[in-house]
Amino acid sequence: MQLTPRNAMVLAAGLGTRMRPLTRRRPKALVEVDGKALIDYVLDRLAATGVERAVVNVHHFADQLQKHLAARTSPRIVISDERGLLLGTGGAVVKALPQLGDAPFFHLNADTIWVDGVKPNLTRLAEAFEPEAMDALLLLAPTTGSIGYAGRGDFTMAPDGRLRARGEREVAPFVFAGAAILTPTLFAGAPQGEFPLTDLFTRAIEAGRLYGLRLEGLWMHVGTPDAIAGAEAAIRASTG
Repeated sequence: MQLTPRNAMVLAAGLGTRMRPLTRRRPKALVEVDGKALIDYVLDRLAATGVERAVVNVHHFADQLQKHLAARTSPRIVISDERGLLLGTGGAVVKALPQLGDAPFFHLNADTIWVDGVKPNLTRLAEAFEPEAMDALLLLAPTTGSIGYAGRGDFTMAPDGRLRARGEREVAPFVFAGAAILTPTLFAGAPQGEFPLTDLFTRAIEAGRLYGLRLEGLWMHVGTPDAIAGAEAAIRASTG
């Protein structure tokens, strides 16, 4: 069993264009599902897993998000300010690396939400992560059966957990659920400025060091306003 990461990166700077009109006056991370802001689902899971510090990047309605986060005490919030320039999912982490330290860290999208199975999925990630073999371990949800997802998936997974990206004309069985453990090694030689994290995933696949773990429970893709009702129904069913 590996040690649980004590630091996390939470991506919360996106414009939330597909969530309009709800994001015309607030960041997507503060859109509520069942009376709770999306980012609080993420931060509460991190706190329950033992994470002590979460670096949160901000851009769209940054002041609102920063004010909301100021009320939290666990995990401790560190703001990575991208008001001047959005850096993309990869560039955001490169900017935050000095705050994340030299050890593997959790990486979550601020809008990812799921219902856990018997054991919390972040705990399962920590237990499955092997830094000697992996540059990244991604939490993957089934392409079929996830709430609100109608895409073609992202990855196929070998029996040992190694990942291969979906081909252009394929339908893949798994979609990235927006949660992972990443190592600083993944970012060795990464460019400065804006770029997508998927560029580094591609490099890790080529090196045989990108792995996946199937989510236990139910993942909800809250990408549009219409998806909120389905997510709320699933949450209430899990607690009812």
